[in-house]
Amino acid sequence: MPRPLTKFESGKYYHVWTHAIGKENLFREKENYYFFLKKYEIHISPIAKTFAYCLMPNHFHFMIQIREESLKEPSQSFANLLNSYAQAFNKMYNRKDNLFNSNIKRREIKEDAYFSRCITYIHQNPTHHGFIKGFEKWEFSSWNAFMSSKPTKIEKNAVLEWFGGLTGFEKDHQKFFGSEEELIFGI
Repeated sequence: MPRPLTKFESGKYYHVWTHAIGKENLFREKENYYFFLKKYEIHISPIAKTFAYCLMPNHFHFMIQIREESLKEPSQSFANLLNSYAQAFNKMYNRKDNLFNSNIKRREIKEDAYFSRCITYIHQNPTHHGFIKGFEKWEFSSWNAFMSSKPTKIEKNAVLEWFGGLTGFEKDHQKFFGSEEELIFGI
């Protein structure tokens, strides 16, 4: 029996993710990734702070905190993101079917240990799924924002402070934290 979705609440942290339907890819070329991130900026940045993300060909993960001052319903904002992206994707590739397997899945981050594990897991995900050997090389991940001195919309300073600085952040990312099921469901 599927677990009921956690309701988004202001000020709380969440690990959010979803997959493409069947064997479909959400992102077929680089432009798709960039377009999705622009849509994310429009629909999600007004309602949530982003601490980590990773976009992969057939799924994505984000770690967010719902803003206290959010006037929009977060579930609706995510639905708008997925719908607007799917409509543009379907038009571009002459598709008519659903693109996403389901609505956004989420798990509230209640424990300090899960905060660290979630960020690391998100960044390691391309390696975990065999898309690339070294997660540090994956282009569509917030890992790159942490390694760069360029301005970013990621909550970089808060995350680095959490890990005790860049050295602690990098050291933690060299560990492997287990399976997806263990991270998501705590099993």
